[in-house]
Amino acid sequence: MTLKTPSRRDPEKFPAFQLFILAIVRLAEPIALTSIFPYAWALIKRYQIGNEEDASFYAGLLISSFALAEALMGMYWGGLSDRIGRKPVLLLGCVGTMFSMIMVGFAYNIWIALAGRVIGGLLNGNIAVIQTMVGELVTKPEHEPKAYSIMPFVWSVGTIIGPMIGGLFADPHESYPHLFPTGSLFQRFPYLLPNLICAALLLVSITMGYFLLEETHPDMQPRISLPDHTFLSENTPLIETSDAIKRPAVDMRDENYGTMRDRDIKEPKDIEKQNTNIFSKRIMAVVVSLSIFTYHSMTYDHLMPIFFEDDRVPIHALFGTVNPLYSPGGLGLSLQAVGMILAVQGIIALVVQAVIFPPLAERIGVHRLFIIVTVLHPIAYMIVPGLLYVPDQLLYPAVYFCLGVRNFLSIILYPLLLILIKEATPSPSVLGKVNGLAASAGAACRMIAPPVAGYLYAMGKRVDCTALAWWGSALVAVFGAVQCFSVKRYPARKTEEEERFEP
Repeated sequence: MTLKTPSRRDPEKFPAFQLFILAIVRLAEPIALTSIFPYAWALIKRYQIGNEEDASFYAGLLISSFALAEALMGMYWGGLSDRIGRKPVLLLGCVGTMFSMIMVGFAYNIWIALAGRVIGGLLNGNIAVIQTMVGELVTKPEHEPKAYSIMPFVWSVGTIIGPMIGGLFADPHESYPHLFPTGSLFQRFPYLLPNLICAALLLVSITMGYFLLEETHPDMQPRISLPDHTFLSENTPLIETSDAIKRPAVDMRDENYGTMRDRDIKEPKDIEKQNTNIFSKRIMAVVVSLSIFTYHSMTYDHLMPIFFEDDRVPIHALFGTVNPLYSPGGLGLSLQAVGMILAVQGIIALVVQAVIFPPLAERIGVHRLFIIVTVLHPIAYMIVPGLLYVPDQLLYPAVYFCLGVRNFLSIILYPLLLILIKEATPSPSVLGKVNGLAASAGAACRMIAPPVAGYLYAMGKRVDCTALAWWGSALVAVFGAVQCFSVKRYPARKTEEEERFEP
């Protein structure tokens, strides 16, 4: 008879190594998904889809196609991870994303690129699975702010590297003609190189995850995992019980052995009903809040490079009109300047996540901080159109100020929502489904956001009011500020073990 090797990880300690490996697996995904941002607009223009004025709308469709497919399959992958484990679903998602990148790189028309994005989304359920794995790795509430800030931190690192790869290596024949001469493969497929680089990074993540990442599903842990210092004697039961991972169910040395202790006994049907209801009012309130945040946050990410690269109208022309809604064009920045701004934005996000968020959440509290940053969120969108009126010499400081406000609010809000989702989940047995529901809802909003924001920008550009798109996002953020008060925080749910041994 053989026994599984017991896990050496102490559940009482912060799971630094496993979170590090999970972060490595996670890192390649935002790199792959955001690398298309710098050249999506140029790609649409190259394929000559529609009018040039509508390029922002079609670029939004290309970007959001991944989210559409992800929304359709999010709950399926979350439920599948509850049955077969988190690790295989996570690795399959990475494989699907890698295949998607290669397909987009070899696309010679918009439809193949679109199909590649859709296939990548259909095979990817990693957002829900990773959130579930973090929740299962972290068992102590005091570790949650630090743990739940790691994955957004990693996402920010990816959003620094991804746009840099896309901006530097897209159309290499045009940028580096001496390295990629006429007639080369990369002239025929100008967006192949950044996708191949991202696919290689995904392959590294898959390899590390396969060999080093542990399965976190509670029902798939080693059956005997007692600490080395556990005292065993002739009075300790030899037959393992369902809770042997934590402590033997019967110990004849216990002074209460053979006595009856008062406790509330729940009917099995009530427990089953409680543990499987993922559409409760408490869960749905958090999911709706997450969906609203995901929508307006995605509109910001989509509008920002378009607004920055759009042609700029001289400032004296702006002040020479009496129309208060007059806000034509953008900031007129180059593609390289936008890439640098995106990289600095990622650095700002890293500082907020690593330095500001954990102590702020600990001092103010998760729920109170959630209310504060959600109510303040509309400000991040209202101030952006004001950049049109900033003189050239002050433009970059003003841009970084706007990005600082936005990142402070959004980077703090996202991990708070993840913590609230975990707390609202009635049982660990449905944590994968709940995170799958949240991921599907968020992906649906990411699908809708880019084309809607792109359409509003194109419509505003026709009437010399590009601020219209930013005001639309601010209005959605206002709805979120009102809805957030429906999210209630209840006392922390007791685990099954605590309920079983409560006197």
